[in-house]
Amino acid sequence: MEVAELIRKARAEGRTALTEAESKELLRNYGVPVVDECVATSVDEAAIQAEAAGFPVVVKGLGARLTHKTERGLVKLSLKSAEEVRKAAGEIAEAAGDDLEGFLIYHMVEGRREFMAGLFHDAQFGPVVMFGLGGIFAEALADVTFRIAPLDETHAHDMIKKIRAVDLLGKFRGEASVKSEEIVSILLGLSRLGMEHSEVREVDINPLLIGPDGRVTAVDALVIVGGIPQKISVRPPADQKAIRNFFHARSIAFVGASATFGKWGYTLFTNVVAGNFQGEVYLVNPKGGEIAGKPVFKSLTDTPGPVDLAVVMVPAAKVMDIIPQLKEKGIKSVLLVTSGFSDAGKKGLRLEERLVEKAREAGITILGPNTMGICNPHENLFCLYQHVRPKPGSTALVAQSGNLGTQLLMFAESEGIGIRAFIGSGNEAMITIEDYMEFFETDDLTKTVVLYVESPKDGRRFFESTSRISRKKPVLMLKGGRTRAGNRAAASHTGALASNIEVFKAACRQAGVVLGETSMDLLDLSAAFSSLPLPQGNKVAIMTLGGGWGVVTADLCVEYGLEVPELSSHIISRIDKVLPPYWSRSNPVDLVAEMDLSVPMILIEELLKWDGCDAAIHLGILGRLVFVKRMIESSYLADQTCDRKVLVEIVRRVADFELSYSEHVVRLMEKYGKPVLGVCLLSDENARAIKEIEGSKYKGVSFLTPERAVKALAGMYSYKCWLDLEGISLKR
Repeated sequence: MEVAELIRKARAEGRTALTEAESKELLRNYGVPVVDECVATSVDEAAIQAEAAGFPVVVKGLGARLTHKTERGLVKLSLKSAEEVRKAAGEIAEAAGDDLEGFLIYHMVEGRREFMAGLFHDAQFGPVVMFGLGGIFAEALADVTFRIAPLDETHAHDMIKKIRAVDLLGKFRGEASVKSEEIVSILLGLSRLGMEHSEVREVDINPLLIGPDGRVTAVDALVIVGGIPQKISVRPPADQKAIRNFFHARSIAFVGASATFGKWGYTLFTNVVAGNFQGEVYLVNPKGGEIAGKPVFKSLTDTPGPVDLAVVMVPAAKVMDIIPQLKEKGIKSVLLVTSGFSDAGKKGLRLEERLVEKAREAGITILGPNTMGICNPHENLFCLYQHVRPKPGSTALVAQSGNLGTQLLMFAESEGIGIRAFIGSGNEAMITIEDYMEFFETDDLTKTVVLYVESPKDGRRFFESTSRISRKKPVLMLKGGRTRAGNRAAASHTGALASNIEVFKAACRQAGVVLGETSMDLLDLSAAFSSLPLPQGNKVAIMTLGGGWGVVTADLCVEYGLEVPELSSHIISRIDKVLPPYWSRSNPVDLVAEMDLSVPMILIEELLKWDGCDAAIHLGILGRLVFVKRMIESSYLADQTCDRKVLVEIVRRVADFELSYSEHVVRLMEKYGKPVLGVCLLSDENARAIKEIEGSKYKGVSFLTPERAVKALAGMYSYKCWLDLEGISLKR
């Protein structure tokens, strides 16, 4: 029977689940190797069919409502005679009761390894394919991977390698390796099914039994059908020119300007002025008068010159009244700071929808509402509630949480990370996070995109846009708002194992997005991606001022998928010439507290020369200046006779060394194309993650802990692996 006919038949009978026999028939049409089986309608017929199949056999209860057969005792294995079949069929009939429609009989398939595959429709991303460890413990172990359809062979192969039990795909206790091409074919078939028949809501194939010869057979299957999923209502794409206008305004009008310290109407305009914005600034308030020595206009239409951007801070109920003024003045861009719209419930949502309708009619684009603001350091535009002013750079930051976003900006300022632009996206009434990503995709100043995302407005577009951007520049993301999967009417392994956050993370990884676990991860990843060459592999050389630090870092590398290789005899012989004879002769390379400042300069290059090294981490080389300064402070207090000139000279020499070492490392990265990350011995208020070196495209990068350095390097390596998977050679 054709797939469409199988689905039509089930729907006509008011069923949401196909029988196991129908499910396997449907899947056979998509290349799934299902077990050869027959259907019997009585106990005697089951015995006859079993004789024909050849013992031993499996007998199962068959029925549209029998979706949990094992739990109900409706599966009987290894039956070796007609008598055993009759007995088993009788027990099944008694247990199934009125739900029984017949019996399934097939020759017993041998196999000790069980996997599973599935398909379901996600509300945001559409059809999603699943693969993982199967059998009765599938849900308990939850060793699964997901990919958004459509799949190609490359992603299907990569998918099966990502389960924790990947070793079971190889040779196993005298049995052959799994024929992975058969699993790939199954996954591709499920992908096609999901794209061609959206009314197929779920597919659960469990187990995929692996025979001793490595061949794959689907011995159980469940297909859930339903109506075609309703497409989530999404906003139309925003005009990219309109988005650009927000960051390149030559004149700004603050509607709802205030003279009261701390109010939005005061704080935003003072930040813009204090940030050295070079354009015109107009203050608007119906009361008129003067604020901060500037005239206050009673209406937008009273402002004397053209206005590129209106920053609106009046109460939500009064925002609609501003639209005619905006239209008359010819203002196309509005930064709507005001809250009380969709963030305030159904009533606010209706107000927001009416506002958007009126704005579209007037040709106005709204950023927000309920936004913390924007900034473009390249043009000294800092229209934010928080008075933070990071330096110009190449990292674009978009946050669906204004508070978190401005906190990240503060971190960026303190760590020396340059910002291309920042957007607190607010309610995204007209411009969504997908629009911002597409803007930064084509923006020449943007080299890295950093996102804090709680929920995309259009999951499919989000997935497709991040997939495109990642091919040109790295996308770094922190996901907030982790959610539990909703209860599903038709329980299956596939449905039980899928959750909103796991599917979202899978979509991001498939699109090449580098995911952070904390807000600090985003900044560290941004520092690394904006400053260092990508590693070509995962082998890390570690140079440390102390043994314990090296051990911790080596452990972290292994835990995050990096390798710490043994030193070759050649590199050992070269290091022997530099370090005392009692050094460890292993990786990590312990400097055994060697204080000769020339030693780390020599050794870091020796390690980068080594073909067994793809990246290097040095610990305790930088930050000595803080250590020395504190020693000197103690000397001053404790020893009034100390030679202060000598101590001052020591400080100068250490300071010169740290600068020279940073410059040396950057030149070595240029020479060898390998990233180098540092961990500081000590830090003070002047410590920065990034050290800029004049004339170089790379920068020195150092963190306060080994964890931060290793996680940043691991993120870079994961992105390189994705580029390799996609066959992309990214020029940086």
